[in-house]
Amino acid sequence: MADYDLHHHGDREVGDGLVDLAVNVRLPSPPAWLRAELAAALDDLAAYPSVDAAAEAVAARHGRDVSDVLVTAGAAEAFTLLANALRPRHAVVVHPQFTEPEAALRAAGHEVDRVVLSASDGFTLGPVPADADLVFVGNPTNPTSVLHPAAALRTLVRPGRVLVVDEAFLDAVPGEPESLAGERLPGVVVIRSLTKTWGIAGLRAGYVLAEPSLVDALRAVQPPWSVSTLAARAVVACMRPSALDEADKLAVRAEQDRDYLVAGLRSLGVEVAGEPRGPFVLVRIPDAATLRLRLRAAGYAVRRGDTFPGLDGDWLRIAVRDREVTDSFLEALRSRLNG
Repeated sequence: MADYDLHHHGDREVGDGLVDLAVNVRLPSPPAWLRAELAAALDDLAAYPSVDAAAEAVAARHGRDVSDVLVTAGAAEAFTLLANALRPRHAVVVHPQFTEPEAALRAAGHEVDRVVLSASDGFTLGPVPADADLVFVGNPTNPTSVLHPAAALRTLVRPGRVLVVDEAFLDAVPGEPESLAGERLPGVVVIRSLTKTWGIAGLRAGYVLAEPSLVDALRAVQPPWSVSTLAARAVVACMRPSALDEADKLAVRAEQDRDYLVAGLRSLGVEVAGEPRGPFVLVRIPDAATLRLRLRAAGYAVRRGDTFPGLDGDWLRIAVRDREVTDSFLEALRSRLNG
């Protein structure tokens, strides 16, 4: 099995003076209403945190019972909890995708098989080994930006298997199509993150939706008070109808900005993978590793693709930004594509 740096993430690409097209956090900082909410919670920091209100807010938002909810310190904690709580005989990660699930499984001592999707068909989701009893898949998937149909995900559900669907970027897709978050399905775990849409990656706020037996198993290995008071307060605030409406408007704007970026890339003859639906795109350019360094010298940070299993040095991931940034980036790219 090829060796990949599973702990390499987009934040390692950025640096002083660089325009950040490497990290998939949409907002540069939390909106004013969320900052005010967090500031108001500062007086509560002497008390130990409680996630009860946050869990109730998540349950109400998705039409689930509160027993189906576990609030976590971002999506990354959820991957670690799953790796520590479960004892799979045959764990499978569908790649290319976010590498932390595999990293967490390996850190917990599990063997991991990779099902690698193909660029030739747009990274379409296919079958996994029939005996796999733990399967991880992203939707929409980082870095491919592919949104898998819910019907395709349902074909992976079977007795004795836990299917983990990472929906960390689904709130960046208008209307959140193809989500499995709104219903209790046997063996299905849905993971959500609030850090991408609301600019709070440093706060670590997310949650798990699953049947109560799975939630209880994860809670049993969750460190005490792992979710801070501020993170719990952010979860409550971001579940309100006004916040959900704002998130959908942000998603619509991001979709327009992504389509603009894709059109610009294709006008330069750049291959854009699949049908992007998330707030980032995956592109294939011969010797992209060298191009990435040229772009860095020009002031632009993009995400290398060769740390994702299934990809090589010809791939880059580019985060969606507003049209002004996109125009300047495309001009820099145009002048450096051929050296």
